[in-house]
Amino acid sequence: MRFRPGTTGPAVVAVCTLALTACSAGSLGSSDEGGAGSVTLTYLTGNQEQDIKEAEQLSKDFTAKNPDITVKVESRPGGTEGDNIVKTRLSTGDMTDVFLYNTGSLFQAIAPQKNLVPISDQPYIGDLDENFTKTVTAGDQVYGVPSGGFMGGAVLYNIPIYSKLGLKVPRTWAEFMANNAKIKASGVAPVVQTYGETWTSQLFVLGDFHNVAAAEPDFADRYTKNQAKYATSPAALKGFEHTQQVHDAGYQNKDFASAKLPDGLRQLAQGKGAHYPILTGVVNDMIATNPNAAKDVGLFALPGDDASKNGLTVWTPAGIYIPSTTTGDKLEAAKKFLAFVASPDGCKALAAVGSPTGPYAVNGCELPSDVPRSIKDMQPYLDKDGGSSLALEFLSPVKGPSLEQITVEVGSGIRKAKDGAARYDDDVKKQAQQLGLAGW
Repeated sequence: MRFRPGTTGPAVVAVCTLALTACSAGSLGSSDEGGAGSVTLTYLTGNQEQDIKEAEQLSKDFTAKNPDITVKVESRPGGTEGDNIVKTRLSTGDMTDVFLYNTGSLFQAIAPQKNLVPISDQPYIGDLDENFTKTVTAGDQVYGVPSGGFMGGAVLYNIPIYSKLGLKVPRTWAEFMANNAKIKASGVAPVVQTYGETWTSQLFVLGDFHNVAAAEPDFADRYTKNQAKYATSPAALKGFEHTQQVHDAGYQNKDFASAKLPDGLRQLAQGKGAHYPILTGVVNDMIATNPNAAKDVGLFALPGDDASKNGLTVWTPAGIYIPSTTTGDKLEAAKKFLAFVASPDGCKALAAVGSPTGPYAVNGCELPSDVPRSIKDMQPYLDKDGGSSLALEFLSPVKGPSLEQITVEVGSGIRKAKDGAARYDDDVKKQAQQLGLAGW
């Protein structure tokens, strides 16, 4: 199933994690581990529960086809801490043989032309969705393959609560806040937030980009050229304002400051919270511990001001890369592994242990018929002309590292929206200068 973007143009630049555990697989010489004629690869990946499940299945199925290659896993945390680990290991030459990491702006920030092995000459590249390949391209070279499907940055909502209170899916921010008022009056937390894991605090800002692009179609281009700012763009500022408004109205769960992602998913699935702005990459984790969520949790795009332009902000899958320190037999084995991931067999392996986060980025990979309700709810946005837009980090290499800390402050009442937006504008400056972008 092909991803069809909205009206914001091609992708350049994105989020979330998957994983791989010990596996073995093809006859490619010898290594210091394993038996004669075998190669052992190390693989650095994320540490979420679903990541591990997917990793084990990829390992098993890859091993069946390549019994002389063993892949051993190392895991890392998400967010800023994980970013720093990846950058440090690349800079010190201590990176694993293959690793999973973000696409888009964060991919650009790890100096791919210096630190990664290009794979543009691999025969499967033509089978990858071009919206994905543009997010893992530096210069004229492609460096990564997709692990999983596209994701939506949206609001997951509890359907039984909506049914009980007679609520309709909101298409404007005013309708969303009106729903929140009714939900709070019923004794349920309207909006789940999990600032104990800071990366989850960003969705009211990042997931709102479809609305920004609808109001200012050239925002991404002007932002890259240092001609547009969050603090001075009325459309872009709204994400910060919405984060503040939800806090000021008392619509968050009581433990928002300390709750973590598993807590938020549980509260939503069990009807203790009605809405959770988050990436659809977490749906499998939610269903793994709360199977009822497959039918009881739906999805809607973050609402803006104009119902006629309501649409979904979309993220590409994470990428799997080969660092330039991988050489010889290990390099050939690593290329084999990437080829497996970027094939229908790789998609089937992932689907065997959890529902996709959205349409796949590999030609020939089809969504299963029994995907959860929240994933099905993405499709109308993707099918509608202008109904979806790539997140800003796919359209611009400019992305600051401190957004998740800033949105926690705004969403906790520590900092006002405009102050937070201005601070983020300052935060992106250093990265833009490091990338050598004109105008900075």
